[in-house]
Amino acid sequence: MPFIFVVGNSRSGTTMMGRILNNHELVHTFPELHFFEQMWSAKDEAKILNEEEAMKISARLLNISVAGYFAKKEPLKYDAEAKEIVSKIPLQELTALQIFSTVIRHEAGKHGKNYPCDQTPQNVFYITEVLDAFPDSYIINMVRDPRDVLLSQKRKWKRRFLGGAHATWYETIRAWTNYHPFTISKLWNSAIRAGESVNDSRIMTVQFESLLQNADHTINSICSFLNISFSIDLKQVPHIGSSSGMDKNDVKGINRDRAQSWGKGGLNKTEIWICQNTCGAIMKRLGYQPVNISANPLYIIFYYIIFPVKLGFAFLLNLHRMKNILETVRKRIR
Repeated sequence: MPFIFVVGNSRSGTTMMGRILNNHELVHTFPELHFFEQMWSAKDEAKILNEEEAMKISARLLNISVAGYFAKKEPLKYDAEAKEIVSKIPLQELTALQIFSTVIRHEAGKHGKNYPCDQTPQNVFYITEVLDAFPDSYIINMVRDPRDVLLSQKRKWKRRFLGGAHATWYETIRAWTNYHPFTISKLWNSAIRAGESVNDSRIMTVQFESLLQNADHTINSICSFLNISFSIDLKQVPHIGSSSGMDKNDVKGINRDRAQSWGKGGLNKTEIWICQNTCGAIMKRLGYQPVNISANPLYIIFYYIIFPVKLGFAFLLNLHRMKNILETVRKRIR
């Protein structure tokens, strides 16, 4: 049973790709599991867990699989199922990676599917670890114009008011705090470099814009890569998850208007200037042409002043999402 991992910089179309694949009769897409980085670090690769540790990871993965990443943590609700899963693993093989593998196979099977698909964007920083742990895996690496990523991240805090039931006040504040044009641009560079750092036939890079503008051809190519059949029904995904418009569960299909949204407003000239100056070299190589634009000196000073403040608060608000802080930071500094 091959695994599929949809990775890429956050707000690059990973969720849409996961929904497209979930429409296939063979593929079960999970909510963002955040196993790598939050439940596992490189130091845990060969560590044998005790039953309590194994149960905790298994129950947490089951909780997310059923209710979503931002749902209330209810480990007791999944204790019996977690115990059943853990009992199937020999004690000498009771590692976090083995638990992850067993849980996602188990959950995919419950849905009558053969291909478990984890669409956690941050796994782009763990491509080597994923391929080493699961040699039969396929990785789809999503790439998007950094200016569109910047705009989407800037508006992400609004999800609470656009139909995002998962967006608690804490997540709303965290999303607002995470945004700074320089930080988001640097992270985009790091994600692109991470995706390109491994030259392997098990990895397919997909540009979000190609998916929107030429959906049938792009999805057909992805299906060929995954060795699964193609159907035009795969693109019947709901128009939800946008950071700029209300969710429309009853409207389905690929929304081509989401390409090049940054050119329609939402970013000031200085934000675009910072993004292009930070990401320019990679942008050009990927076909994202910079525009001729000048920054407002006062805005540059403003962003420079608030940068350390926002970075500090963002670090504090994201501490709970890092199992190994040094590893997480190191992987993002490329």
